[in-house]
Amino acid sequence: MNLEHLNELKKLLSSPKKIAIIPHKNPDGDAIGSTLALWHYLVNTGHTASIVAPNDYPKFLKWMPGSDQILNFEKENSQSKSCINNADIIFTLDFNHLGRVGQMSEILESAKATFVMVDHHQEPSDYAKIMYSDVKMSSTCEMVYVLINQLGDENSITPEMANCIYTGIMTDTGSFKFAATTSNTHRVIADLMDKGAEGTEIHHRIYDTNSPSRLHLLGCALKNMVILEDYSTAYITLSQNELDTYNYQKGDTEGFVNYGLTLDGIKFAVIFIENKEEGIFKISFRSVGEFSVNDFARKHFHGGGHTNAAGGKSDDNKEETIAYFTSLLPLYKNQLQS
Repeated sequence: MNLEHLNELKKLLSSPKKIAIIPHKNPDGDAIGSTLALWHYLVNTGHTASIVAPNDYPKFLKWMPGSDQILNFEKENSQSKSCINNADIIFTLDFNHLGRVGQMSEILESAKATFVMVDHHQEPSDYAKIMYSDVKMSSTCEMVYVLINQLGDENSITPEMANCIYTGIMTDTGSFKFAATTSNTHRVIADLMDKGAEGTEIHHRIYDTNSPSRLHLLGCALKNMVILEDYSTAYITLSQNELDTYNYQKGDTEGFVNYGLTLDGIKFAVIFIENKEEGIFKISFRSVGEFSVNDFARKHFHGGGHTNAAGGKSDDNKEETIAYFTSLLPLYKNQLQS
């Protein structure tokens, strides 16, 4: 955060405030970890803070300290609206455009609070008065760690906060293997462990608590994988019927898209997941090297994200979506084969 915005934030937080903390829709480990860590910090420093999530989040994240305090906008609508409307400050974490909060966007757009954005995605919009945007950071959780240090409160990180921050960094870096993982990321992790983060236990809670139905769904996804060697590309499709057959629960497809990148020679991996309730196919894009899935998603699939990890959507049916996607690949053949 630049010095001007940091000083402005310090001034805002110099007296007790009512604060709402907002993650994006379908929050992942980084979104939940960062909002919980910030919530603990703000409550511990004398503020009245609430987390309002646009919708539910995966069961494998619900062990995190303070997660029972998160309000679900869909299920606790009046209480959620009250927190937002009465807030002096609204922190938005792990997203940079109000369109990422779904049906909550309207109430946020009309809120009178001072907005503070903390996010590491590309091309932020300008709704926040105070911005901490850094696309080179591994995760929003790492940014929250840095922000707490910049506020002069590095010694205030409790074991509960350390566990939350560690979780977000671990999940958003693919267990520290993605390119955004820097030497400083590892130094942050080391400090979090010194402050009480339980790395082995966190890994177990995130990755080793699968249900049999999730593993069966993974088997279905891998069986559906299509490999396009000419374009160094692999894609997976999952229909609503397949999700229903294997008793899909929120978060069950987390990480499925990455399996394509484990194949030798594959640089571009995609998963298309049908959501009949919304009438769309949700799409996750992953890449290695210089091929920007952020640019690809923004240009063709109403999405965006990072250079090597992005999301998008299609309003067409499966056949039309796949046909359109494959028709685009010749345009990128040189990039994908370089």
